[in-house]
Amino acid sequence: MNHRPVNRRTVIAGIGVTAGVAAVGGIALNANAFGSSDSKSSAPSGSKSSAPSGALVFDKDDYTELTETITDAAGDDHEVVYHFYKPRNYVTNPSDDTHQSLVVSVPVKIDGKAVDATRAPIVLANAVGAYMPSSVAKATGVGQAALEMGDMGGGSGGDGMPGGMPTDGSLPSDMPDGGPSHDGGTGGINGMVNLAKLALAAGYVAVEPGTRGRSLTDSDGKYYGTAPAVIVDLKAAVRYVRFNKGRIPGNTNRIVSTGTSAGGASSALLGASGDSPHYAKYLKEAGAADASDAIFATGAWCPITDLEHADGAYEFNWGTNVTQATGKVVDQTVSKELQSQFAEYQASLKLKGLNGYGPLTARNYDDYLVKTYLQPAATKYLAALSDSARTTYLAKNTFITWSGGKATFTWADYLTHVGTRKKSTPAFDAFDLSAGENNEFGEGTTKARHFTAYSLKNDTTGVTSKRLAGDIPELLNLMNPMYFIKRQNPNRSKHWWIRLGTNDSDTSLTVAANLAAAVDNLGDDVNHEYYWDQGHAANVDPGDFITWVAKVTGYKG
Repeated sequence: MNHRPVNRRTVIAGIGVTAGVAAVGGIALNANAFGSSDSKSSAPSGSKSSAPSGALVFDKDDYTELTETITDAAGDDHEVVYHFYKPRNYVTNPSDDTHQSLVVSVPVKIDGKAVDATRAPIVLANAVGAYMPSSVAKATGVGQAALEMGDMGGGSGGDGMPGGMPTDGSLPSDMPDGGPSHDGGTGGINGMVNLAKLALAAGYVAVEPGTRGRSLTDSDGKYYGTAPAVIVDLKAAVRYVRFNKGRIPGNTNRIVSTGTSAGGASSALLGASGDSPHYAKYLKEAGAADASDAIFATGAWCPITDLEHADGAYEFNWGTNVTQATGKVVDQTVSKELQSQFAEYQASLKLKGLNGYGPLTARNYDDYLVKTYLQPAATKYLAALSDSARTTYLAKNTFITWSGGKATFTWADYLTHVGTRKKSTPAFDAFDLSAGENNEFGEGTTKARHFTAYSLKNDTTGVTSKRLAGDIPELLNLMNPMYFIKRQNPNRSKHWWIRLGTNDSDTSLTVAANLAAAVDNLGDDVNHEYYWDQGHAANVDPGDFITWVAKVTGYKG
């Protein structure tokens, strides 16, 4: 094999290379690269894979040697020499080659020192956002997974992306695993992080999978990337990696997933549902490898999850705030009805808060958030400022009491500080079916469907059915990490890194907090913090995450 060296430079603290958006139909990629010549431009209709597992054997000699200068989270440059393995399918019966493929990057030399990545952690960096398709089909190096925006939906809800993003149908490859942070919630992008690159520069193996998403349709107009396609694909990618133990460098017993927004939800779901038989028929249909899909650790930033309860949680958090689009409060009758649903759901979870807080209910959740997350986040932020900068900030934000090196304030003051909410009501299962999540539960040629009885009852589109579609309950379970955590799945991830910006009104703060509490109550290792004054998809401590990966995996490379 003739390996061609290539030199590059990448600065991952800022906006990196923008990967082009791949076409939705199957593309003509080298069959050897994918390990299979089976290429389809539409979704399979109940077909079973007949291809042998040998078709998924990873060719460890099929790489290009690349050299990039990567800037780490501390601002230091590192010359990284690595082997880049071009896109290849991770299933034998792909719906289309564009999405169900992955790339692998393996470090061999950092700053002139040889790296043995044989036992290194494997970071599975998904590029999922808004439950839309992602692709690595045009990737020519690490960190170039592309999120395909297409028709994002929107309306009253939807997992839309922050303002200021490109509108040409693509997102920078730096977006998914870190994303833009926001200055005081104003929506301005002040930096991006690429965890695949950071992982590589730390000596870890980086695996970037493409996935199907909710906007994909075949030649008959049928949606084939809706639920549960994204989690099936991520599981299949993990199975491919583990099936190729010894061929793909890295420790297949130390796979760590990362993702942001819907990608954070998918990462959490991957961690919670390891080896669950609930996905068996979907994985068999796709032709996934016969291997475990359990992962060791989970990284989830601002996870948009627990969708069947997300509308109530959102109203509990943001019900009294005005919306960004209108400057007015939402229908308070609807908001209060949804808040009542949240109270009932929260009671049913029977969760106890972190640090010995006690039972979490709708009555004390605001106090729990303030004491456990919000005040510590503000304290950490203010303590890191210079004395003059802190004085200036406190003068502008008089609701904060700064005493003894700690910040204190009330829940009401916090809500006033954030000011506006991004979404109308219901935030996720929109009455007019306009939310991205409605599309995520589309089926056949039907683009969008209701997935809660409440929104179906209040539908404004003319839907005549009074009952949810029969497949919805199962799909909701397949897409919700809480379903598997509540059942104490023994093969779940036991290490959790969860982050959220305090100004993130794309979701409710309770969603991430419930996830953290649920796994904490099972005895799992949980590292959960909120970023003060940061918006959706923020990642202000990527270096700490990379260090955390080494700590929990026991890697001393």
